[in-house]
Parts: sequence; structure tokens; C-alpha cells
Amino acid sequence: MALEALKSRRREDYKFTLEYRTRWSDNDMYHHLNNSIYYFLFDSVVNTYLINHCGLHPPSSPQIGLVVHSHCDYFAPIEFPAVVDLALRVKKLGKSSVEYEIGVFVKGEEAVKAVGGFVHVFVERESRKPGVDGMGAPLREGLREIVGAGVDAVERKPKL
Repeated sequence: MALEALKSRRREDYKFTLEYRTRWSDNDMYHHLNNSIYYFLFDSVVNTYLINHCGLHPPSSPQIGLVVHSHCDYFAPIEFPAVVDLALRVKKLGKSSVEYEIGVFVKGEEAVKAVGGFVHVFVERESRKPGVDGMGAPLREGLREIVGAGVDAVERKPKL
């Protein structure tokens, strides 16, 4: 996707938002959020959504999500102290996989500071292989709720 399109993201492009208050320890030696913190935040917003809206219980759910790809494009720095909005949507929904997009916004500012995401493949906890029917129904239904408008979300139907 073109960087200009990502730079033009707005909060309303996303379906779920989680607030995060930065910590002093989030800064790097250049006095802005360290790049590793962005990935921590991506993981937090996605898993908060999965737990609260998709019925996932990481310690005991029969399926787990494995991250198979991640990325982030940075547009402007964020530094402590700041309150950020982590905005989440689904870009693609497959049989056992989902691609998320996360926009990072500073509270009170319109311009997106970073856009990133990752791909989860949901597998059976024990075998680490995708289930016959892909991800479970509660997970799929919850993820459908945050499929972004105007994105190329596709859902593959299971073969009968």
C-alpha cells in the first residue's frame, strides 16, 4: 500500500480503539517511543479485542494465534508523556488467518503517527496446525465486526 494512503488514515477508518498512556521507559535515547514499543502496543490492542470481543482465552482456548508477519511505517515521533489511541481494523479475513491494521494517534491530534499491523494464523493449541474448519465461530464473528470499510477484506468459505 502506498505510504501516502497510510499517512492519510483517520480514526474513523478503524472500528475499535484502545487508549494507552506512555511511560518514561517507553522512550529511547532519542527521547521518542522506541520502535519495539509500537509492536508491544499492536499486540496489546489486538489481544484486548480478541479477549473482550471474540471469546479468546489465551491460557486455555483450543486455538492460539501465531504471528507470521508484522510491519510498521512510522510518520512522526511520539514522546513521553503522551496518551495515544490505538485504532484497530481487520484488513483481510481468511479461513484460519486474519490481517490486522493498527493506526497510532496521539490524543487530541488528527495526524496518524504510525500505521502497522500483523497477520495471525489461528492453529490448534496442541498440533500447531490450522483446524479443519479454520478459526472458531466466535472468533470469526468477532473479527467480522471490525472489518474496515473500503479494505480488500476477503473471507474464504470452507470447502464442503
